[in-house]
Amino acid sequence: MEYINLDKSKAYAKLLKAEKKSVKELLSKERIKEANVALGGNLTYNYASMPVSEETISLLKELSDEMGLIEKYKAILSGEVMNTGEKRLVLHHLTRGNVLNEKVEADGEDKEAFYKEELEKIKDFSEKVHTGEIKGSTGKAFKTVCQIGIGGSDLGPRALYLALKGYERKMNAEFISNVDPDDAAEVISRLDFETTLFILVSKSGTTQETLTNRDLVLETLKKSPISGLVPSKHMVAVTSKTSPLAKDDSLLKSFFIDDYIGGRYSSTSAVGGVVLSLAYGFDTFKELLDGAHEEDVLSLNECPKKNGALMDALIGFYLRNVMGYPSTAILPYSQALSRFPAHLQQLDMESNGKHVNRFGEKIDYVTGPVIFGEPGTNGQHSFYQLLHQGTDIIPLQFIGFKNCQYGMDIVTDGSYSQIKLNANLAAQIVAFALGKDDENPNKEFDGNRPSSLIYADKLTARALGALLAHYENKVMFQGFLWNLNSFDQEGVQLGKVLAKKVLKGCEGDEVLKAYADLLI
Repeated sequence: MEYINLDKSKAYAKLLKAEKKSVKELLSKERIKEANVALGGNLTYNYASMPVSEETISLLKELSDEMGLIEKYKAILSGEVMNTGEKRLVLHHLTRGNVLNEKVEADGEDKEAFYKEELEKIKDFSEKVHTGEIKGSTGKAFKTVCQIGIGGSDLGPRALYLALKGYERKMNAEFISNVDPDDAAEVISRLDFETTLFILVSKSGTTQETLTNRDLVLETLKKSPISGLVPSKHMVAVTSKTSPLAKDDSLLKSFFIDDYIGGRYSSTSAVGGVVLSLAYGFDTFKELLDGAHEEDVLSLNECPKKNGALMDALIGFYLRNVMGYPSTAILPYSQALSRFPAHLQQLDMESNGKHVNRFGEKIDYVTGPVIFGEPGTNGQHSFYQLLHQGTDIIPLQFIGFKNCQYGMDIVTDGSYSQIKLNANLAAQIVAFALGKDDENPNKEFDGNRPSSLIYADKLTARALGALLAHYENKVMFQGFLWNLNSFDQEGVQLGKVLAKKVLKGCEGDEVLKAYADLLI
């Protein structure tokens, strides 16, 4: 399997020279109907308002073949060491099913069997909590679950929990992530300690922010006047088998992940599985896993028109490296997905925000875009002004659903709220694409602002799992195009190291101490 830098690619050179088509030139009623790619979970990806002609798509397919994107995806699935920076396997796909039906072994362990065993533990534990077989230390049933974690231990699970709120909840969930003590204090103020189960999530068992918040929670529980309250019996851990947390026998229970699953890819492991199974029941979490697995299988297809994650990745690459657009906005027209853009920020920017290739060599082309977003229609009344008439063109990705989750709606001015929501979504796509001529320059819209749409009938757990896997696989494919290692995150380490120096008195670093003196 060959790994080459993008600027050595023959297909990329052809793309740079090929004729560029505008959105206005390409968009038509027929194209809208034809530019659909089926995703898992009954989702559909539509690229009609993207500036890619049939010739462009053909060249992108040629690039995909030349760079071996599907071959490299299969290498991940078969258990090759693809995280070159940390010399690790990349196994998050295996948490939701074996795509190639091949045995994957590491450290003398069958990894598929390991993840299945953890799933059974999650199922058994969550069911015993729900039936009251497992109770708090004072004998009361658990009613609330509170996850303590940061980064991938918070963003993905929190986004998924909020996205499923239209489902029947068995337990409410809270999340503590920021080392800012006000975050923990605000959450703790809402909790009934006797009926709250805490989930401590840290793969290494050494994450400073997470352990600080753990200690704050435990100290608060210890100071509680509640008779018979045993704080450690209200806490479980999600960690690796080799972490210090795994050896803490005082905890109620431990669930395991391993070093082959990166934090931002861990939502379908125990990191997301424990909290989601407790909140919504194991069956709902399993439905999410099934949707993700379905999308993982579809992502094997070498034809972009039958592989939505691949098509999305290729078009996104084209916008970044050929058209030169530095940002992408993720715009879900679903309040349930209010925190999904925040998760995608980490997923995309931590994975592909790199300036060296997978071998540690500097590269001479741009890589990952800046990702941001907010749910519609709130965003329309916020930053859409710049998206429509700003001097930078920012590609857009809309997400929408024909039906709402809760089923509670009202008719005003002749239409339901959901119809109004989707009318706004459709109008925005057309407005961005076609613009509007006006004699008054202030009211003129140039158009040719590219966008795509992911849509389905309803945001179900299965659709949510497929949506999650779609973006994970899109980011993976783009990392292969840029010849990056999308599975480490050295960029987050420097700040952590310097923060420790501040806490130790800066160790002779005068500039660092000067800034620290402003704040501490």
